[in-house]
Amino acid sequence: MARKDYLNDPNAPEANSIAIACSAYVEDDQGRVLMIRRTDNDLYSIPGGTHELGETMTETVIREVKEETGIDIAVTGLIGIYSNPAHVVEYTDGEVRQEFSICFRGEATGGALETSSESKEALWITESETDQLAESIHPSIRLRLQHARNPAECPFYT
Repeated sequence: MARKDYLNDPNAPEANSIAIACSAYVEDDQGRVLMIRRTDNDLYSIPGGTHELGETMTETVIREVKEETGIDIAVTGLIGIYSNPAHVVEYTDGEVRQEFSICFRGEATGGALETSSESKEALWITESETDQLAESIHPSIRLRLQHARNPAECPFYT
């Protein structure tokens, strides 16, 4: 299902739902960050997804990172809680979600990079490479990257 993100856009559709989501900022031992290229909007992002009944939030982020990247992680901290009502995500089925996402810090513990139905690329990239891809990374994800790179700003919350 395709999606379109709106941030501070007066022409954005009005939200009609909210879902609990999470993401993870994971660095390898070389300081590269784990990223995916999403299949639903073709943008680069840190991995993550929607919480399912019966899971803790840490179980959700561990599962989502594994599903989207093939990498196993351990959760090591909290980067922030993102609930900006001016950020909505419109899906082709008519759902328009208000952002509500918890971003965790994680450490890779195993696995190997692979793609999924949600990720057309899974890769480790340097900070300078993320800066070069800035136009292909949604501002909400760039904000999470900024906060993750500046731990004194954590935990962030809106």
